[in-house]
Amino acid sequence: MVPLCFQLQHISRFVGSFSREKLPLRDSHMTRIYARCFVTALFFTLASCAMFSGSRDQHYVCSYDVTWEAALDAVKGRSLTVQDKTNGLIETGWLEMEGRERPYGMFGREGFGNKERSRMSVTVKNLSDVAAVSVLEIRQRWHAKGGVTQQATKWWPIEPSEEAMAEVVGRMNSKLMERGCTTS
Repeated sequence: MVPLCFQLQHISRFVGSFSREKLPLRDSHMTRIYARCFVTALFFTLASCAMFSGSRDQHYVCSYDVTWEAALDAVKGRSLTVQDKTNGLIETGWLEMEGRERPYGMFGREGFGNKERSRMSVTVKNLSDVAAVSVLEIRQRWHAKGGVTQQATKWWPIEPSEEAMAEVVGRMNSKLMERGCTTS
């Protein structure tokens, strides 16, 4: 976070230097407005990029159709809810499993169990002779918080499993290598 704050500080100084120049009143006022809009847009762009982190991205020198078939094969152990080849989107249904014990709260209390569920989202994009693939797992845990309210008895988001995403990417890599495709 420090580098981001440091960069934003330098950008605001750079933009602020324009407002100190000797400009007519109307131009100076408009420059300040544009500068504030630019800094605000930059902040929201960087924040939105941070929200979508955590996916595994790969680029393959391969045709879109071959990459699409390999992506389908990589998640074939799960039920599919979305299979849209024109938009390049594959989504699986929820798969419930036994999770690992995770304490919660300030005192590291034990939860109400360790039931977890996950689903995969695979996006395939055609970039001329290269196919870009993004694999993301959404994982949730049941009863991660204590209490007697309704908020205690629902699915709570947790960190995705690196092992599960690596397994899907590994299956896709092996399928594509068999077909003569390479990673870029």
